[in-house]
Amino acid sequence: MSLLRKNITLPTPSGYMVWEEFVASTGIDPDRLRELLALGWLDIGQTSEQPLFRDVDIYRVRKLERICCDFELPVLGGTIIVDLLERVDQLERRVRDLRGLDD
Repeated sequence: MSLLRKNITLPTPSGYMVWEEFVASTGIDPDRLRELLALGWLDIGQTSEQPLFRDVDIYRVRKLERICCDFELPVLGGTIIVDLLERVDQLERRVRDLRGLDD
């Protein structure tokens, strides 16, 4: 009998979730989610049975829902705004990084 402790590793958690879990996590209406998929706004994985959604898209979809609700926008208008906000955020981070190089 070995007294050495076995190194048991757990599987890495998946960054994907199934349709029902994504709908429950975001609170999005399933018809609206179908519309986002038809627009190609969400990158999904695919199993043989159903699409797999990235957990990082939960925040994007919640932001979209808030913007569409607050400003009474259609989905297409909301997706444009969310995309622009993400682009501004990326550019601001890039500017901060470049300013850090000047120090």
